[in-house]
Amino acid sequence: MTATPPEASAPVFPFELIREDLLVVESAIRDQAKAFDPAVEGYVAYVCQTAGKRIRPALVLMAGGATGGKTAAHTRLSVILELVHIASLVHDDIMDGAATRRGLPTAAAKWGNSLSVLLGDALFAYALELATEFDDTEVCRQIARASRDVCSGEILQTQRRFDLNLSIPDYLRMIEMKTAALFAAAAGLGARLNGVSQDVQDALHSFGMKLGTVYQIYDDCLDLVGDESKVGKTLGTDLARGKLTLPILYLLMEATDVQKQKLNRMLLQGEPMDTGILAGIADYEGAIEKAVCFAQKMITDAEAELACLSGSAYKDAFLGIAAYLRGLLANCLLPPRCA
Repeated sequence: MTATPPEASAPVFPFELIREDLLVVESAIRDQAKAFDPAVEGYVAYVCQTAGKRIRPALVLMAGGATGGKTAAHTRLSVILELVHIASLVHDDIMDGAATRRGLPTAAAKWGNSLSVLLGDALFAYALELATEFDDTEVCRQIARASRDVCSGEILQTQRRFDLNLSIPDYLRMIEMKTAALFAAAAGLGARLNGVSQDVQDALHSFGMKLGTVYQIYDDCLDLVGDESKVGKTLGTDLARGKLTLPILYLLMEATDVQKQKLNRMLLQGEPMDTGILAGIADYEGAIEKAVCFAQKMITDAEAELACLSGSAYKDAFLGIAAYLRGLLANCLLPPRCA
């Protein structure tokens, strides 16, 4: 069985170039709570206050910088996409029964599922309302489409829980919708706001889609090998909730028919699943390694999409994000083996 990865220096997140811009976005995100009824404002403020890495806003801003310059419209788009993301997290935590996120109690843990469902709904609706302020209706349309994909991807994942017939293409399609769609919208629309060619928009959209897919694969690996006290959120929920992620799918591919039948019985009978059980069924460590190597290859494919950009500090920052993800993935292995 894979041991907990050793202590390693965390990769440096390559956002220094847009640090001041992200501070503006962060302030704007927190200000959104004031747009709600005073009785609701406190709930919205709480879920908006726990600053994550703000990857989606960063992609918007860097795409703007790489294609002509950042504007107020890029800040607005950053806020909208992050609100959609926050709304999805509120709902995710309900479905996963997660108690903490970024070291704080989740909305569901504080106020219960009923209120949290409505809170997530309110955030989704408000984000789409803000999207209507763009003069370019295609921007609004793509934001709405990405929001729809986030929810549809979660539906598909819920639908396929405990489904041992789930294929890797099915899994990839689900995470493209539920996670990567917002990354793709951020990079592609960040370019569109500057009026660049459709080819450049499509290339950055594809870059974001691949990057978001990799990020979800990393998150799925982290759920199995991460340290909850360091990550700052509840881990180990994927197996407990029947989510068959890429490392688990690779594990199942290596299992014998008898082992698969044993696992199927355990799932159907609702027996608790943990990594110790899985380690006895197939090559658990090898499955993590295969998932990481798959993601590493996708990072290389994502980098190729950046050929459409002229050399600049912003292009370098995009490449820096790719390098950052490589470092995170490598930390999931003991010892790292992917180039």
